[in-house]
Amino acid sequence: MTPRENATALPVLEIRSVSKRFGNLQANKDLTFSLAGGEVLALLGENGAGKTTLMNILFGHYVADSGDIFFEGKPLPQGSPSASLGLGIGMVHQHFTLGENLTVLENVLLGTESLFALSQKSAEAREKLTALSARFGLQVNPDRLISDLSVGERQRVEILKALYRDVRVLILDEPTAVLTPQESVQLFSALRNMVSEGMSIIFISHKLAETFEIANRVVVLRRGEIAGVFDTQATSEQELAHAMVGRALPKVDRPPAAAGGVVMALQGVSVRQAEETNLYDINLTLRAGEVVGIAGVSGNGQRTLTSLLGGDITASAGELIFDGTPVTNASPRRFIDAGVARIPEDRNDVGIVGEMSIPENLIIENYRDSAFQRAGWMQGQNIEEYSQELCGVFDIRGADEAQQAKELSGGNIQKLILARVLSKQPRLIIASQPTRGLDVGAQSQVHQRLLDAKRAGAAVFLVSEDLEELFTLCDRLHVMFEGRLSLSMPIEEVDIEHIGLMMTGKNFETHNYAA
Repeated sequence: MTPRENATALPVLEIRSVSKRFGNLQANKDLTFSLAGGEVLALLGENGAGKTTLMNILFGHYVADSGDIFFEGKPLPQGSPSASLGLGIGMVHQHFTLGENLTVLENVLLGTESLFALSQKSAEAREKLTALSARFGLQVNPDRLISDLSVGERQRVEILKALYRDVRVLILDEPTAVLTPQESVQLFSALRNMVSEGMSIIFISHKLAETFEIANRVVVLRRGEIAGVFDTQATSEQELAHAMVGRALPKVDRPPAAAGGVVMALQGVSVRQAEETNLYDINLTLRAGEVVGIAGVSGNGQRTLTSLLGGDITASAGELIFDGTPVTNASPRRFIDAGVARIPEDRNDVGIVGEMSIPENLIIENYRDSAFQRAGWMQGQNIEEYSQELCGVFDIRGADEAQQAKELSGGNIQKLILARVLSKQPRLIIASQPTRGLDVGAQSQVHQRLLDAKRAGAAVFLVSEDLEELFTLCDRLHVMFEGRLSLSMPIEEVDIEHIGLMMTGKNFETHNYAA
């Protein structure tokens, strides 16, 4: 039975005229819609559209300024996560909240028993957890430590935590953001099992294709208001994208590869005792006018590799060659001065200094330029004019109101980073998860900027857990697994399913990654 066939007309959850304001920001405005029993409802919208605020109201983290919420016909107490959980509303956040030093069973039991209980009812809990795992196809060993689990297994634990509490409405925030294609298939199978038993699901995603695969209806938010409610069988990706951003999205076309000279290369490079995963015998060539991508499940060495290419760490063995010359004293400053642009994975903690202003963040890598500093004095007017120009060119919204960079939305912080690094016409761009968590409009802009840089002759090194993104942008592709790198593969010669299997280690050894 499909989710659509199982959905009933009776609403399990009703949102009526809900509004929420933070200062001058109207996060939610007069939102009204319902969720039926056994229905999967997708919630879409740009970054800052109000999705997270609404979900936090439903789960009790926030209290609405006005409006009402009804659960199974009765008013939902607001401002109390325990009340929401007690009634049967569960939420799985995009960033997991698990105790890594605890077992699966211990994580599931957290918060379900009194702190004053003399002992845990482990036997009964294990029996219930095992039954839930089998019933919904969410297999995981109750005795394994969370630290030993894959990303997909950790997500199963988060879902099982909610199911263990007998939730009847499950909110999933970007549930496939870090999953392989095979893990996404397993997740969707589990979700179908849930709705077949009458559970209702709110599914937050930026991936339109999977919305059509799993959802009955779609609610689109734009600037805090409902831009439309759509039946998935009677709409299209283009219509949903238009509703999200208020305009048609331009088509992103990957220009043919026109690889030029080698900008940077790694030859037999290993990194040992890194804070992240070690690297083993890495061979990589990055050429001007080409996009080279890295596919892999998070934690397989991608962060170590980008740190090495950006000058944050040095190799234990092998050679890093830049412009034909081996580099023995790499540093971030040296690479930045040589034309290496870095778009970090963590845009908030690494990409910006949140407490500094937007103009300060835009010049932070070249503040010594004579246009910005003379005889030790910062040239405030020049800096402000430079900032205004870049904010216009890169469409950084909210720059006039924000006193600090951290006040911008996620998408606009990413645009700020792009403005800073791409405005200097870099020779090499290291882009790590450049569109993670961004809506389709912001994604389209980031993709176009990277392809424009490629056309201008830059070498682009792209690390992404989004395989569709890699296949959209890349000329060549590597897979990373347990600190090793496959040979590069022309994008025309592979498919998503094959790459997804390699990401889990299957067929990986058939590729001679040491050549």
